[in-house]
Amino acid sequence: MDFSLTDEERAIRDTARQFITKEVMPLEQEALLRERRHQPGLELSELRELQQKAKKFGFWGLSTPEEYGGMNLPAVLQSLIWTELGRTFVQFKFGGEADNILYYANEDQKREFLLPTIEGDRISCFAITEPGAGSDAANIKLRAVRDGDDWVLNGEKTFITNGNDADFTIVVAVTDPSKRASQGGATAFLVDKSMGWRSEFIQTMGEGGPASLIFEDVRVPHRNILGEIGQGFELGMKWIGKGRYLIPSNALGIAERALGMALEYANTRETFGAKIGTNQAIQWMLADSEVEVEAARWLILRAAWTVDQGWDPRHASSMAKLYGAGMVNRVVDRVMQIHGGMGYTRELPIERWYRQVRLMRIYEGTDEMQRLIISRDLLRGYTKIGGHLA
Repeated sequence: MDFSLTDEERAIRDTARQFITKEVMPLEQEALLRERRHQPGLELSELRELQQKAKKFGFWGLSTPEEYGGMNLPAVLQSLIWTELGRTFVQFKFGGEADNILYYANEDQKREFLLPTIEGDRISCFAITEPGAGSDAANIKLRAVRDGDDWVLNGEKTFITNGNDADFTIVVAVTDPSKRASQGGATAFLVDKSMGWRSEFIQTMGEGGPASLIFEDVRVPHRNILGEIGQGFELGMKWIGKGRYLIPSNALGIAERALGMALEYANTRETFGAKIGTNQAIQWMLADSEVEVEAARWLILRAAWTVDQGWDPRHASSMAKLYGAGMVNRVVDRVMQIHGGMGYTRELPIERWYRQVRLMRIYEGTDEMQRLIISRDLLRGYTKIGGHLA
C-alpha cells in the first residue's frame, strides 16, 4: 500500500502552492483592510487578472474537459489543489470552470451559457434551496407552469452563492406538483437575469454574502430547460455532490495554514519567562490539531480516490465532509485560543477564519444530513464497515 503522491501529483500540487504563495498571499493584508471597511477583499477585475496569470502557469479549468480547453484533472489532484487554495483567505479560485451540470446542456445552450461561463464572460449561480426547503431539498415549492412555448416561474430561492453577481441562474422548479421533486416532479431551467428575477443580499457573519432570488411571473422559454423535464432534482444532487469532497479539501488547507501560525506563535511568544510552547496546555492543543488534520486528510483523499475509481462516492464524501468541516472548526478555535487576545482581533485572519469555517458545517449538506446518509448506508447494507478494504 503506497500513500505517497506520484511525481505528477506532487509537481502540480507544488506549482499551485507556488502560485498561491507568490501571487495571492501578498494581497492578504490589503484584503483584510478592505474587509474592515466593508469592501470586497478582492474585486472581480482583480480576480480575473489573477486567473489569467494562473492560466499562464497552466491552471485553467481544473475539472473542465479538455475539449473545452480545461485540464480535466482527476479528483485526487483537484482535491490537492483545493487544499492549496485554502491556505489563503483571499477569495481566489482558478478560472475556466463551469457548473458540472451545465454539461447536460444541448449544443445551443452550451454556446449561450456553458462556453461564456468557462471563459469568464458570464457568472452563473445554482438555485435549489428555499426558505422552507434547505436540507429537505425535495420539498421545494417554487413553481414553473407551462404557458404555450414558455414556462412561468413564481417563488423564492435563498442562500444562493454568487446570486448577487450572477448573469444567469440554474434554478430547480416544481413542474409536476403531483410528484415529489425527487421522483420526477422538478425540472432545471437556465434563466437569464434579464428575464426578470431579482436578487436580495443576505448579510451573514462571514465576508460577502449569499442572496435570495425572487421570481415573480418570470417567463422562461421551453428551450431553456436543462436536461429533461423531471430531471431537476437529479441534476441538483449531482451539483451538490461534487462539493462534498472539495469543501473539506479547502478546509484542510485552512487548518494547515492556521496550525502553522499557532506553531510559530508558540515558539516565539513568551510569558512568565518561557515560550508558551513549553506549556502542556498549548502542546496538547497542537497535538490534537495535528492528529485531526491528518485524519481528515486521508478521509478526504479517500473520497476523491473513490471518485477516480468510478465508484459511488456518496458515503466516502459524506464522511469527508462531516469530519473535515468539524475538524477545521476545532483547529481554528484552538489556534485562536493559543493566540489569545491577538487572535480575536482583525489584525490577523484567525477571527475571519473562525467566522468563515462555521459555514462549512451547514452548506452543501449539514452535519446532520451527512450523519443521516452515513448511518442509512450502514443500516441498509449499502456499504460495509471498513469500506473497500472490508
